[in-house]
Amino acid sequence: MSADGAVRIAMWSGPRNISTAMMRSFGARADCAVIDEPFYAAYLAATGLIHPMRDEVVASQPANWRTVAAALAGPPPNGKPVWYQKHMTHHMLPEFGREWTDGVVNAFLIRAPEAVLASYALRRDDFTLEEIGLPAQAALFDRAADRLGRAPPVVEAQDVLADPRGVLSALCAAVGIAFDPAMLSWTSGRRATDGVWAPVWYQAVEQSTGFAPPRSEAGFDGLPDRLKPLAVAARPIYDRLAAYRLGPLDG
Repeated sequence: MSADGAVRIAMWSGPRNISTAMMRSFGARADCAVIDEPFYAAYLAATGLIHPMRDEVVASQPANWRTVAAALAGPPPNGKPVWYQKHMTHHMLPEFGREWTDGVVNAFLIRAPEAVLASYALRRDDFTLEEIGLPAQAALFDRAADRLGRAPPVVEAQDVLADPRGVLSALCAAVGIAFDPAMLSWTSGRRATDGVWAPVWYQAVEQSTGFAPPRSEAGFDGLPDRLKPLAVAARPIYDRLAAYRLGPLDG
């Protein structure tokens, strides 16, 4: 908890995870504000990468990382006591300062890299290991662990889908808030807090009213050959983080 009493939760995920469903879950709490990938415009502006709706994304958010970091350390929207910040790890480029992360509760959402790669490849043809976020996720994890003297909270997407109440109860306990059963369901549709990129990426979550059942994940052998080197490079990073994943609690 920060000096102002608010709990700011920075949830660090790679793309094609259940990150938007997790944002829906926390957004269903009456005590919680949410923000959707606040560094996305800064990332695109700094890299020049061409993503779907690039111009709209850059126009929709501050493109200076310092401005974003200062806002995330400031008052939560609407005076809410909990602020859930959905982040993509790859948006935190090496040149973006990370000192601000020392003032939030850092948590990590992971998914098997083979499944991430298979899903991401449906939307973009050419991408790097850095663009699926695992190297930056590991660096952010290590920074948080060094500061805490222990591992920060890690949740695995399949675990959340298999037991939403149990894993969310464990996550809430780890970040210092009470579990709220409201987190298990939400109304369908788009949110004002969704990023401008929602029409490209959020079709499934917009139709959802809760967490889906566990998925049948693509394995290494099912990947196209061009993605297998990325999977080989990503797997040790994922396995290291997965060793710290939270087990379910009774909610």
